[in-house]
Amino acid sequence: MIEHHVRVRPSADRLPREDQLAWKLATVATATEDLDPDSAAMAVNRVIDNASVAVASLLRRPVAVARAQATAHGTATPGASVFGSAVRVSPEWAAWANGTAVRELDFHDTYLAADYSHPGDNIPPLLTVAQHTGSAGADLLRGIVAAYEVHVALVKGICLHEYRIDHVAHLSAATACGLGAMLRLPTETVYQAVQQAVHTTTATRQSRKGEISSWKAFAPAFAGKAAIEAVDRAMRGETSPSPIYEGEDGFLAWMLNGTQTEYTVPLPGPGEPRRAILDTYTKEHSAEYQAQAIIDLARRLREKTGPLRNVRSIVLHTSHHTHHVIGSGANDPQKYDPAASRETLDHSVPYILAVALEDGTWHHERSYAPERAQRPETVALWRKITTVEDPEWTRRYHHPDPVERAFGGRAVITLEDGSVVEDELARADAHPAGARPFDRPAYEAKFRTLAEGVVTASAQDAFLGTAARLADLPAPELHGLFPAVDTEAVAAYDARLPKGLF
Repeated sequence: MIEHHVRVRPSADRLPREDQLAWKLATVATATEDLDPDSAAMAVNRVIDNASVAVASLLRRPVAVARAQATAHGTATPGASVFGSAVRVSPEWAAWANGTAVRELDFHDTYLAADYSHPGDNIPPLLTVAQHTGSAGADLLRGIVAAYEVHVALVKGICLHEYRIDHVAHLSAATACGLGAMLRLPTETVYQAVQQAVHTTTATRQSRKGEISSWKAFAPAFAGKAAIEAVDRAMRGETSPSPIYEGEDGFLAWMLNGTQTEYTVPLPGPGEPRRAILDTYTKEHSAEYQAQAIIDLARRLREKTGPLRNVRSIVLHTSHHTHHVIGSGANDPQKYDPAASRETLDHSVPYILAVALEDGTWHHERSYAPERAQRPETVALWRKITTVEDPEWTRRYHHPDPVERAFGGRAVITLEDGSVVEDELARADAHPAGARPFDRPAYEAKFRTLAEGVVTASAQDAFLGTAARLADLPAPELHGLFPAVDTEAVAAYDARLPKGLF
């Protein structure tokens, strides 16, 4: 691993391309060749994971809107598939629809370090371009592994949320690199595409603050669509703002900490295997990742607390990030509002802890239903829950060893009689270092659970069989990575939506 030091440089320095971060990222992409077997197997797991959450979200409004927009851009030459539709569309629009479907439930993979990310968001644009260009499964795998490598490196090295920049700025760069690796583009082309993608997808964190809107699902899809368009322009010889990261009017200078900070981005050296995907992890529960361990902790605590009406207060001691982003430290009254949106409740650990304590489980739909959030006893318990930052949990959150890194917390429950019940959990059960790490059977079980009632048993089998053969899959069979559903029923739902421009 080579540590690349990145800082703002004045234009007068004429920083050589080879010393620019965008070039180094592009080099990692274009030098991705023989894949580590474990990385390739994990990439297949994430293709399965993405399809799981996509089919479960087909009849949710944001997904239907994105699908309606995409299918208005149909094409037969050759185009790409859309989850829930029989229409093939232009690849950037397919990426828009599929990226929204994958992201809507906040239920696929994650990586947390200096910043946070959902690197599985790279897969929809890569898959659609693979279909459109006639790339084989092995090419797609190479692109996925390269995208994860770049995405994880950026998340390790450059913190965006500290400066209230949304994390999709790292996603777009990774997707451009993944596309470059998959299509075997020249380093120069990928370099230009990375810079265009970063320049056009840098946005504020307001999408994850206060009353969180449906844009949270659209944001990564927008980044994927923009990355595809950036690659297309770069392939046609167009250039881009440069150097996008180091320039004195660039990304670091005006979006982050100006000239005051030097960032260190770790990237694999020549010939080093691409294994960053193995540092990432998926979700067992449909909730913000920092809440995964808290849901598992709640299941243990239920056995110790007795009737929850006897609870006087609950304080969750946790990391800076959990406290300030999804805890009471965010100072968002919406996080305690029974009428809040699903997206807001997904980012409220007090709500999640209350419901998990009451139900002993978590469901991607029932746990967020308005009638569930508005139960009087739930609201009463919910408003007794607060979070505090504990320096030890913050330290563990940023531990350099991914096996030791912890995203959980310690719950202290004070009962009405003054007695105290407490317990802690460092990592979710499904984490690679947790009690029940996700393996291929777990990914397949998650798919079957979420596909029930949407995908027939035979179609489930067909999809899982296709995914397992991804490394050897010929280009014409990539459509098998889209589980067959009742497209007429989906279209009937879509027809009830208000009309837009397309």
